[in-house]
Amino acid sequence: PVKKSMREKAVERRNVNKEHNSNFKAGYIPIDEDRLHKTGLRGRKGNLAICVIILLFILAVINLIITLVIWAVIRIGPNGCDSMEFHESGLLRFKQVSDMGVIHPLYKSTVGGRRNENLIITGNNQPIVFQQGTTKLSVESNKTSITSDIGMQFFDPRTQNILFSTDYETHEFHLPSGVKSLNVQKASTERITSNATSDLNIKVDGRAIVRGNEGVFIMGKTIEFHMGGNMELKAENSIILNGSVMVSTTRLPSSSSGDQLGSGDWVRYKLCMCADGTLFKVQVTSQNMGCQISDNPCGNTH
Repeated sequence: PVKKSMREKAVERRNVNKEHNSNFKAGYIPIDEDRLHKTGLRGRKGNLAICVIILLFILAVINLIITLVIWAVIRIGPNGCDSMEFHESGLLRFKQVSDMGVIHPLYKSTVGGRRNENLIITGNNQPIVFQQGTTKLSVESNKTSITSDIGMQFFDPRTQNILFSTDYETHEFHLPSGVKSLNVQKASTERITSNATSDLNIKVDGRAIVRGNEGVFIMGKTIEFHMGGNMELKAENSIILNGSVMVSTTRLPSSSSGDQLGSGDWVRYKLCMCADGTLFKVQVTSQNMGCQISDNPCGNTH
């Protein structure tokens, strides 16, 4: 070997150190990355995580909007709610005017107002409907209707006195005080009466049918029938008119000429009545004919 001088050895040592310091690949072994263990969320798991984060963000925004709406409607402040109060007894009290659509009270709930204030319920161009099961109370601008399949009863909450009831087996049906008329399409009852100081008026716009399973009895000091069409009386056994019977002939059909009596186009009968109220008909065969016929059901008393 060639013996080097001190200067050459120093230059060689400096070159080796310089190359060693600039060699960043010293100790590097190339390895395939696909064979290494991967950490973190990659691929489908990463996409799913992004979707979950976006969904949570949307829910947070919706929750914030609902919170702001509740805060604006209920008006929650440092002193509590400005529009309503919650009590331990379950009472919910509204302190201001409230706008609601449909209210569903709980079982055996009560809706009422303050002791010395009126409860005002207003519908904006819509009827106010109170419904519980099949019973419904509808308040409209021109009428108030109550419908129920099980009956209804009105009573004074302070005295518990029954003002009006449809339980006819226990309470007799009476119109409430101040009600002068009752409008029904069909009624089934044992009797219809009025008090001793007023008349009983039954009025219909079309046709009125009065039917009784065991007969129909009409009693009164004076009974009047006014009708625009025909009046028909039907009975299985007999029709009894007890009292003074007067028939207005102003609207009965008549003929000014007597020539039609003998013609075959007309068959005319005369209505006759016995002293006991029995009615019978007699065929008119001549003018000024009376009720004297051979088979007179009245006998000697006409």
